[in-house]
Amino acid sequence: MKWTDSNLIAEELYDKYPDVDPKTIRFTDLMQWVLELDGFSDNESNCGERILEAIQMAWIEEYE
Repeated sequence: MKWTDSNLIAEELYDKYPDVDPKTIRFTDLMQWVLELDGFSDNESNCGERILEAIQMAWIEEYE
């Protein structure tokens, strides 16, 4: 997975943290959780606020 795989990342986060409301997550925590996902292989430096927003929005859709 890369940072651009926002929907896949969101699905993985939902599976790993099913009781977490993604609207309450800080971007610093979100970035760390993504970096720790199995199968994620991208550099932290390739991530920005827009990417984190896209991941968070996809996770919210998955959550609801």
